[in-house]
This record gives sequence, C-alpha cells and structure tokens, in this order.
Amino acid sequence: MSIRFRCFCLGLLTALGCLPGLAWAHVGQGDISGGFMAGFLHPLEGPDHIIAMVAVGLWGAQLGRPAIWVLPVTFPVVMAFGGALGGAGIALPGIEIGIAMSGIVLGAMVALALRLPLGLAGGIVAVFAICHGHAHGVELPQSANPITYAAGFVIATGLLHLAGILFGTLHHWRRGAQALRTVGAMIAAGGGYFLYAALQG
Repeated sequence: MSIRFRCFCLGLLTALGCLPGLAWAHVGQGDISGGFMAGFLHPLEGPDHIIAMVAVGLWGAQLGRPAIWVLPVTFPVVMAFGGALGGAGIALPGIEIGIAMSGIVLGAMVALALRLPLGLAGGIVAVFAICHGHAHGVELPQSANPITYAAGFVIATGLLHLAGILFGTLHHWRRGAQALRTVGAMIAAGGGYFLYAALQG
C-alpha cells in the first residue's frame, strides 16, 4: 500500500471524523441526535444502498489514481444534492429503479474490471448518487434536523466507500483481482434482484 494511498485514507477518515462536530454545531434546529443517527443508519439499513456504495469504492480502487478518490468524493457530494431534492419534496421518476440499476451497473463495472474515462465514470456515479440521495431525503424524519440528517448519511456513505477502497486494493494481486471481480458479479446479481423487486412493486 503506497504512502499516498495511506495518506488519502487517513485524510478521508479525518474529514469524516470532523463532520459530526459540524453537525452538532447546529443545535436548536430540530432533533439533533435523532436526525444524525437516522441519517447515518439509513444507508446501512438498505442492502441496495450498501452494495452500490461499496461498489463505488471497489471500482475506484480498480481504476487507480485519480479515480480512487474522485469517485468516492463525487458520490456523496452529488448525493447530498439529491437528498436536498428529496427533502424538499421534489419528485423524480424511477428512483427505486435507478437505485437497483446502480447495483447492476456498478457491480458489472467491477466484475468486468472495465476501465472507462474518468469523466464518464464520474458521470455514471453522479447519476446514481442522485437516486440514492433522493431516497435518503424523502425519508427525512419530520422532527429531524436536515443538516445533521444529511451529515449522517454522508458519513455512512463515506465509510462504505472506504470499505470498498480498502477491499479493492486486493486487485494488485492476481487472486485478489479475481476475488474482486467475483464480488462485483455478486453485487450486479443483487442489483438484479432489487430491480425485479422494484418492478414488481
């Protein structure tokens, strides 16, 4: 593991660690603790969210620099925008289908070890991030502080990305690369299941 990569991981963890402090600074604007925990747990309670967010980290690790940090930064930033749309009650069509498709597409990217141009990869991630963010925003508890709620789901998302990145470093070894592609195929299959469920619903 390179020194630069270690510094990136340390910086990401430090940044994530600072976010709760920023969230707690908005005392008096709703249910602070409940809002943060609701936001933090929301991505972790949905396997459709988990597999897509881990896949972003896996794919970024496969692509290497600068995608290893561009994709995991792009996703939560754009996701926060999607969350604002959902929280504001702005409806977007096909959100559940988009979330399911994110598992299929991102999982397939990992399974195929597909190397796309950074701009295209970032665009794909951004589109799916809006879907996931909108779903988080729609579920904003009525009594919760929107800022702490958003901080919660952004932190949880960052940790899932980081888990994917760390696991994704296995691609440097032949067997590790094969294991990574197998995980990608499993993620894509999971996305297929969620797509079927979304279409049935």
